[in-house]
Amino acid sequence: MSSTSPRLRISEIFHSLQGESTRVGLPTVFVRLTGCPLRCVWCDTEYAFTGGEMRDLDAILAEVARHGTRYVCVTGGEPLAQKPCLVLLRALCDVGYSVSLETSGALDVSSVDPRVAKIMDLKAPGSGEVDKNLWANLTFIGSSDEIKIVIADEADYLWAREQLQEHQIPQRCTVLLSPVQGKLDPQDLAAWVLRDHLPVRMQLQMHRIIWGERTGV
Repeated sequence: MSSTSPRLRISEIFHSLQGESTRVGLPTVFVRLTGCPLRCVWCDTEYAFTGGEMRDLDAILAEVARHGTRYVCVTGGEPLAQKPCLVLLRALCDVGYSVSLETSGALDVSSVDPRVAKIMDLKAPGSGEVDKNLWANLTFIGSSDEIKIVIADEADYLWAREQLQEHQIPQRCTVLLSPVQGKLDPQDLAAWVLRDHLPVRMQLQMHRIIWGERTGV
């Protein structure tokens, strides 16, 4: 192990099926980094806010390789809250993985390796963190990236519809709308999308449908 290997605080590394995004269903290794500056009211990974274990980049790469999977998702928490995350993303790409990054959209994505597929949130008002959206990030979103908006109610949906039009987001990339599980009936969100002919992909969290509320999936 290199003595200069960057170190990151890791909440967990696990092998599962991707439950969201256009990569849904693909066997994937998830590298979940600890820490997040946001506190979305519906967050389902609060356990990743604190704790975790400091691990060398070399050890992280070795653990990822052990699972023998092509796809890797770096997530959190908010992974970009740790500066060495950029080094990790680049290293994963360098050794040939197909890499995605799940990020809140509140931190600058301009330095993310262009080989990485950015799955970036826009925080709707129902999240409690709408003021944290860094709109300049849209400049760095391309056709291989995706925008995700989690919808808690019809007010969130109407907000999302307005942002998609104002910023011409569907012309940039795939847009994903997700209902807050247990708060918004998916049938309602589906009805609004169909009513408005919205150019988006609605998604449910497949991993939670399969395994329920648990870590490591």
